[in-house]
Amino acid sequence: METKIIHLPKFEDPRGNLSFIEEENHIPFKIERTYWIYDVPGGQVRGGHAFKEQREFIIALSGSFDIVVDDGSQKQVYSLNRSYYGLYIPCGLWRRMENFSTNSLAVVLSSTKYEESDYIRDYDEFLKYRDEYAKQCL
Repeated sequence: METKIIHLPKFEDPRGNLSFIEEENHIPFKIERTYWIYDVPGGQVRGGHAFKEQREFIIALSGSFDIVVDDGSQKQVYSLNRSYYGLYIPCGLWRRMENFSTNSLAVVLSSTKYEESDYIRDYDEFLKYRDEYAKQCL
């Protein structure tokens, strides 16, 4: 599965809307970890790495931000600004988050528990990895 925007169920109600996520239904993996990013100072960038195995689903619960996804030859920018859809990112892609609005809140659902050895933090190493192994992720 490629990087893509996935729309979540949205139940509109005058008292407030409701959306939800079901693992292996709305997103194509079992959720092993959830984390959130908040209080990002203006101009800061988050991420700037790839994963060998981890897949992610990222939602802007509040505010907005951009996610730049890079496959080693092309970059695509996804703008997230609603809580009823998110971005699915398979393993083997470089990603960074930028242009955070004031009081933005990003929630990230992950297919793996935290494992430092799964991270590729050097872009040149990512390109080598991409050429040799990452095709299995997509």
